[in-house]
Amino acid sequence: MTDATEGAHSRALGGRIYVGYCRVSTDRQGRSGLGLEAQRAAIEAFLKPGDRLIEPIFVEVESGRKTARPELQGALQRCRETGATLLVAKLDRLSRNVPFLRSLVDGDVDVAFADMPSLNGAIGRFMLTQMAAVAELEAGLISERTKAALAAAKARGVKLGGDRGYRPPCPPD
Repeated sequence: MTDATEGAHSRALGGRIYVGYCRVSTDRQGRSGLGLEAQRAAIEAFLKPGDRLIEPIFVEVESGRKTARPELQGALQRCRETGATLLVAKLDRLSRNVPFLRSLVDGDVDVAFADMPSLNGAIGRFMLTQMAAVAELEAGLISERTKAALAAAKARGVKLGGDRGYRPPCPPD
């Protein structure tokens, strides 16, 4: 069966078909895999009997502030091809930018969040927008705290940036 016919078959059995998407912000988080493992577990736990997750889950190592994300575009394309719903573990893993998030949710692909399973209708869209605004606020506060901490460290004479002598155990690929 093709992905499209499998999707129709899964829906006929009462289940839904999903394409998973996980994102971490830094290479270090990506290499550790811990954040990704938690996101994959949340996606798997969200699925109900009869639901199907198209493999592989799309994984991206990219800042949530950036809107140009090749893996997200690939996941959305797979959803369009199969009629699947994009499934993300947590709202802030998709975006902390309200306009970008709304453009995705209002787009041609259904989006579901494992941490907010019932976002239907006008109330659901309102709640999504409010949660996205909180995530956007959180991102701004994190940025402000980081800048303030770096400025304070610099004022104390701490050298910022540059080589600290760290060498990874093996060279990057």
